[in-house]
Amino acid sequence: MTELISLFQAGIVFGTVILYGATGEILTEKSGNLNLGVPGIMYLGGIMGLMGVFFYEMNNPDPSPILCVLIAMSCAFLASMLGGLIYSLLTITLRANQNVTGLTLTIFAGGFANFFGGSLMKLAGGVGQINVATTSAAFRATLPFVPNLPALPRMLLGFGFMAYLAVVVAFVVSWVINRTSVGLNLRAVGENPATADAAGINVTKYKYLATCLGAGISGLGGLYYVMDYTKGTWDSAGGIESLGWLAVALVIFSTWRPKRGIWGAYLFGLLSWLYFYIPGLTRRSMELFKMLPYLVTVIVLVAASLRRRREDQPPAALGLPYFREER
Repeated sequence: MTELISLFQAGIVFGTVILYGATGEILTEKSGNLNLGVPGIMYLGGIMGLMGVFFYEMNNPDPSPILCVLIAMSCAFLASMLGGLIYSLLTITLRANQNVTGLTLTIFAGGFANFFGGSLMKLAGGVGQINVATTSAAFRATLPFVPNLPALPRMLLGFGFMAYLAVVVAFVVSWVINRTSVGLNLRAVGENPATADAAGINVTKYKYLATCLGAGISGLGGLYYVMDYTKGTWDSAGGIESLGWLAVALVIFSTWRPKRGIWGAYLFGLLSWLYFYIPGLTRRSMELFKMLPYLVTVIVLVAASLRRRREDQPPAALGLPYFREER
């Protein structure tokens, strides 16, 4: 039972990181932009949130936990939006290839984050010496009533506020996309930008807004990884990048539905940790178990292609550049 609870907790933590990335990418792809730079965006969110709060806490004997959280989240969200803005400028205004631009953004942001992460470690005095204890504790603090619960519910609900915020954000994004006029216009842009343009919808504005806001949401996943999983220090082993690619896979698994992405994210999180809890696995068989989230995604993609249900298909103009002059 203890191992199952431990697996559940690990799955929730990793699933939350994936959920932020996937929710942001769903919002982006609904506008017709295919941003494969999600892992890089999450890198930016993680490192900039850590840097912002590190310099606040470094020479502050009594940092405010609320201010620490606000600084970290603001830095992460704004830096990630800047990454989305760079992507938008290149692909929407300058009409660069979306796939190449996204992959380039991931490579650039990964190098940027690891360079400054190493610099922070050196500045702090060595590997593992980055001290943002107040911020990390604030992010990992549980709900007030949780400590008074029995052991099992306490272990199952002992997560920081960002784990719950991820679910709220997914529901809000789903509501905006499916229940508002803004979401209707956004879906029109993603399905047929020429028709949307002819109807008076500002295609460029919707693409920019969806991509930048989506990038900001994805970046919060990187911040959650740094503040909760690695407890306020920098991980240069590529954990954020691997979860970023799982977030991209989850977009397909969820068939571009944020609410479906909620349980899909936790499933991916559980599958990502499953090999730790199966006795007798060799190193080679562990690598096979690591394939499970991607294998499940391929199965869902094949099933959706065979069924050909319109609601399970990606936006019709996904990844395609829009030239108004060719309308």
